[in-house]
Amino acid sequence: MENNSRKLPAPLLSVVPIIVLVILLYFTIRTFGSDALSGGSQVVLLTTTAVCSLLAMLFCRTKWKEIEQAICNNILGVSVALIILLLIGALSGTWMISGVVPTLIYYGMQILHPSFFLASCCVICAIVSVMTGSSWTTIATIGIALMGIGEAQGFATGWIAGAIISGAYFGDKISPLSDTTVLASSVTHTPLFSHIRYMMYTTVPSMIITLIIFTIAGFAHTRVGSGQIAAFSESLKDTFNISLWLLLVPLVTGILIARKVPSLITLFLSTALAGVFALFFQPHLLHEISGISMKGALSSFKGLFMTIYGGTQIETGNEALNKLVATRGMAGMMNTIWLILCAMCFGGAMTASGMLESITSVFLRFMKRRIGMVASTVISGLFLNICTADQYISIILTGNMFKDIYKKKGYESRLLSRTTEDSVTVTSVLVPWNTCGMTQATILGVATLTYLPYCFFNLISPLMSIIIATLGFKIKQIHEEDKDHITD
Repeated sequence: MENNSRKLPAPLLSVVPIIVLVILLYFTIRTFGSDALSGGSQVVLLTTTAVCSLLAMLFCRTKWKEIEQAICNNILGVSVALIILLLIGALSGTWMISGVVPTLIYYGMQILHPSFFLASCCVICAIVSVMTGSSWTTIATIGIALMGIGEAQGFATGWIAGAIISGAYFGDKISPLSDTTVLASSVTHTPLFSHIRYMMYTTVPSMIITLIIFTIAGFAHTRVGSGQIAAFSESLKDTFNISLWLLLVPLVTGILIARKVPSLITLFLSTALAGVFALFFQPHLLHEISGISMKGALSSFKGLFMTIYGGTQIETGNEALNKLVATRGMAGMMNTIWLILCAMCFGGAMTASGMLESITSVFLRFMKRRIGMVASTVISGLFLNICTADQYISIILTGNMFKDIYKKKGYESRLLSRTTEDSVTVTSVLVPWNTCGMTQATILGVATLTYLPYCFFNLISPLMSIIIATLGFKIKQIHEEDKDHITD
């Protein structure tokens, strides 16, 4: 945090770490490609943190203890998310090997028509996310199954992931159960349901356009022959014991979420239940994973634990299906966790030095009119997502930075809360080193830059916020005596 006894650093100095970050990431990604997240990007973030810290101590009179404290606070803020990531890795492994995801894929291929798959995929994820209030949980469960169905039907992974993410973040954004929705309304002092209703003016048009695009893309898609889908179905049946009883696992998970059981408990119980089902329905797979020559309780125990914590490879006789049913377990999340920790270091250094606030203050100069005010908020939110690498920090900083300005100019707080969500919540997943971008890329097995062009809802939402501001639709300035009364 900025020390009140010193001035903010000059914007020109403040952008130096950002420039260094962008340049190093460019060469790292160009050199390592998809393997950049295996260590190269982490080194870049730590190097940039060192550059920022050095500049802060030399030119901003920032003490190392302040930087260290800011880094610790950032890491503490994402500690629960790190544990959730580990549990998601365990859940994805057990859901796959127990046969839950293969069963969903098997029946899904028979129900979802290829022409409407992308649009249906988006709607399904939207509904689940509204009910759960969590894009992460939606993508880690039903999203994985839909990836399998889409690949079996011949869709490119970028398109499938884009449809899943678009729907999941639509639901996350408007659900009263969503922590980001509650956070955005709380930071800006906006009643929760007033915030949600006001978001509909930008969110619904964005979603309609998104569904139109996915529908057109679905009809333009060259259908995979029924023979290939039949081959997938046959291989799934030969490898896994497909049973409708396995759908009890996602059903119980949905009930736990609906009853607002904490995420950590829900994910743990869902993983444990899937593990039990694996013992009963897929003992042959657990034996294969264990590598023990003789079948028995020991091979099942070892196979189950290896599924939870490590990667698995199942031979199905179908090359494409082998890749689809491979799992990474908790170990598969370690690169993501490592990257998040490094990103939090960079965000902490930028915050402690005052460089972050110095850069965002530049946006305030363009807030003379309504359009400039909303556009500055959108750009600032996106910028903070890039710099802090965490949507929660970005929401808090954006809300606190702009709420007094909106109030002075006579605009309702819900305009700020809506613009914050339009710019921060939905774009966090588009930044490769942001916690959301890293997590979803890891869960879906699709690089952030691969699915980014197809996340139409996430790309359209910030633009829609500016368009609605330009039109002035449902945006009004209020008199001083009416500022505590928000109407629809």
